[in-house]
Amino acid sequence: MSAEVAIIPRERTSALAAVPAWFSIACGVYALLLIVCVRLLGDPDTYWQITVGRWILDHGALPSVDIYSFTKAGEPWVSSSWLAQLVFAKAYDLAGWSGPVVLTAACAAAAFALLTAILSRAMPATYACLVTLAAFMLTCGHLLARPHVLVLPIMLLWANSLMVASERRQAPSFWLLPLLALWANLHGGFLFGLVLLGAFALDAMWNAAPAQRTQLALRWTAFGIGALAACCVTPYGWGSIQAALKILSLGELLHLIAEWMSVDFSHLGMFEVILLGLIGGALFCGVRLPPVRIVLVLGLLHMALSHVRNIDLFALLLPLAVLTPVTSQFGLRAAAAVRLKAAPAALLVAGLCVTTVAVAARGDVAPPAVHSPAAAVDALKAHNARRVLHDLQFGGYLIWRQVPVFVDGRAELYGEKFEMDYYRALQLKDVDGFLDLLKTYDIDAVMLEPTTPAVKLLDRIGGWQRLYADERVVIHVRSAN
Repeated sequence: MSAEVAIIPRERTSALAAVPAWFSIACGVYALLLIVCVRLLGDPDTYWQITVGRWILDHGALPSVDIYSFTKAGEPWVSSSWLAQLVFAKAYDLAGWSGPVVLTAACAAAAFALLTAILSRAMPATYACLVTLAAFMLTCGHLLARPHVLVLPIMLLWANSLMVASERRQAPSFWLLPLLALWANLHGGFLFGLVLLGAFALDAMWNAAPAQRTQLALRWTAFGIGALAACCVTPYGWGSIQAALKILSLGELLHLIAEWMSVDFSHLGMFEVILLGLIGGALFCGVRLPPVRIVLVLGLLHMALSHVRNIDLFALLLPLAVLTPVTSQFGLRAAAAVRLKAAPAALLVAGLCVTTVAVAARGDVAPPAVHSPAAAVDALKAHNARRVLHDLQFGGYLIWRQVPVFVDGRAELYGEKFEMDYYRALQLKDVDGFLDLLKTYDIDAVMLEPTTPAVKLLDRIGGWQRLYADERVVIHVRSAN
């Protein structure tokens, strides 16, 4: 009598299937950003950010007055992003333009990996990855080699720690304060950390029993005082807070700076698609949030609608604000944690190392030519031009080339009135104002985009002649007559 033995085939699983979701997201975001590396250098401010960092390295000190313009030379100026500028400058010294690219990609990857890890603790990893990918699509246009990218992981750690303390009906640990101090030295947006602190303090009061609220309020107040003191732990002390507030008080000027403009819904974009999807999903599913979380969500939405740059905050912090209420309401549970195994992790890291080396070896990793008018600046230097009136986008490159600028991206230095007069003059909304600029500042060269209205005026009035022109820039200089 023979016995039949049933042979059950072993289920084959990929080695990469055992990789935690947060690690996969980190590798994917990092690799993708390296592939599109030139886009990370698509902001002219990167030039002057690195220049300031190199000045700090060379002099072993921090700037306290303007040394880059001839219009505000010697006036007080605080570099609230001094530490990020120093890090970017060091990265550039080590690896050329590949250094800032790799640094930016790594910080962005860390931020989205952290978001995935936080979400995965309360919902299935698949959902966490989908939310993170939506956040990445919203923020990818603002992932640039600038100081704000370095603080994205710090902002998430700060917000998540405040949220956890609030939901546990506790005050945050004072060990969290060095994180805010680091934020204050990296980027002027640290003031938003104080706003988050106030929001989650109110949330903690709402979650607590009435008998606990007085004691809890005192503990959060003490932490808040400590947080305010941590914001002053910078080489500039209280000056860092004052410098950050100056940017928020620029009034009408904020409507002219691209990243400070309001969201434009005249054309269908990714933000509108995701926002409408969120609203539709919330209405269909009947999402319910506590009052304080509703206020926080509406505040994040208001900030995103008011200023394009705040879409980053909306994308990264909205999932945290609604995480616990939504997962509790719909009974979502996290799956069993997947431990990071050595073999697949080593395989992915090796692949990223190869990608990094390949990017570093590329000869075309540099800011786009539209922000780098090398030939035009060569013509300026050959002409020995000393006082150049130029479009704002050329300010960073002129600083990079050690040419004193009329204006650049440091709006807090120049102020609302100066830059509004400058804008109206170049756009010929005030022709007399434009002529006054030429005279008052003794301008000997004008460097503008071909589409800037003032170009046509200089072509028609006496005393000026074209020195250089291409598809991106036109230079006029005073004529011999």
